[in-house]
Amino acid sequence: MHSSIDVYEHGRLLIGEQGFEKKHWDAFVKLNTLHHNEYFDILHNGLRFKQYVGVIQVDGLLVNIHPKADKDDSDEKWKPVLLQMLRACGKLKAQSTGQAQLKRQHINLLEVYFEYYLSELEQLLRHGLVKRYRTKKSNVKALKGKLDFAGNVRHNLVHQERFYTEHQVYDNNHSLHQVLAYALNIVGQFSHTSFLYDQCKRLQLGFPEVDKLKPSIQLLENLKVDRKTAPYEVALELAKLIILNYSPDINQGKQQMISILFDMNVLWEEYVLKTLRTYAHHHPEEHWHITGQESKRFYGNYRSIRPDIALSQHGITYVIDTKWKRPANHAASIEDLRQMYAYARFWNSNKVLLLYPGEPHDSGYQPYPNPLDLLNERTDHHRCKTVYIQVLEHQQLDKNLAPKILQHLLN
Repeated sequence: MHSSIDVYEHGRLLIGEQGFEKKHWDAFVKLNTLHHNEYFDILHNGLRFKQYVGVIQVDGLLVNIHPKADKDDSDEKWKPVLLQMLRACGKLKAQSTGQAQLKRQHINLLEVYFEYYLSELEQLLRHGLVKRYRTKKSNVKALKGKLDFAGNVRHNLVHQERFYTEHQVYDNNHSLHQVLAYALNIVGQFSHTSFLYDQCKRLQLGFPEVDKLKPSIQLLENLKVDRKTAPYEVALELAKLIILNYSPDINQGKQQMISILFDMNVLWEEYVLKTLRTYAHHHPEEHWHITGQESKRFYGNYRSIRPDIALSQHGITYVIDTKWKRPANHAASIEDLRQMYAYARFWNSNKVLLLYPGEPHDSGYQPYPNPLDLLNERTDHHRCKTVYIQVLEHQQLDKNLAPKILQHLLN
């Protein structure tokens, strides 16, 4: 029997609530330790979630962690946001999430990614898997390939009619398929709906027999696709995501855990950048040039600064820094304002903008007085404003987000 819990970023989950037990808490603590305590604050009787959202499954319990920019909003309003942002940022196929949600009303993020992976794998099998040459050693009756003298002495002192050889074979048993098969087995362990389980078992039956191995991080990082294996690219990226977030034996061999989590600070930045770039692409007449994470040297040869988004139009540069948080009383922190001043100076930008999610609010541009500017009676050289932008429109991501941001930026 499997149960699920819905929680929200920066919320708490205590032992004894909604089926969350001490054994689950132990597993979450271990997971957090493995990831340098980034995911949660550990309480003596529970957890406080940070800005990471997504899904964690352990020992029959599924915990869905949803984003929620405004703590005063209803919970239901924010449940669809993560899937929509992932889809908008290209981390999920639009059709995969759409079909999944139509088929099953209560699908979770883990099932969406599993279904996405199985769909990609099914396409590869349908079009035919790529074979590769590999070196194989075996003890055979007829000499073929190259005789391995040391191996032959070791294996055939008694059976001198045999030859221990090293030869080339051309088959499906190579690293790409070994990685795909390992991820497929993980999906099989955590698929608890009949739809996914049946699809997984069908693919396992149709998948070629390959050596069983646990891929190392180095192997996963070194996997490369070429012209012949280009159709494998998406399936391999999904396999890496599944494998790297799988934690076997998380708690002394008793529990297995899988988690797919996203930092909302990063996702919000990517989403805003993607939205602005899409708008600029569809409106070339406005002549916007938009870059993300452009760095400039700040100190010596090893310190640089990097704003989230730099924009230029008609030779004028603007900077946007996205923040997935809600400061009290709409007041930006002094650290954020200092950071924006550095961006304004290094990018020679008259207007820089701090962008937060929330009910619409625009502080208006305020100047950073510079002693030299004051002598010349100039107080508007570098200016900064804080803007709160509404993320949702009727429980969907606002399709007019980009023009609204640009309007705030220019005015």
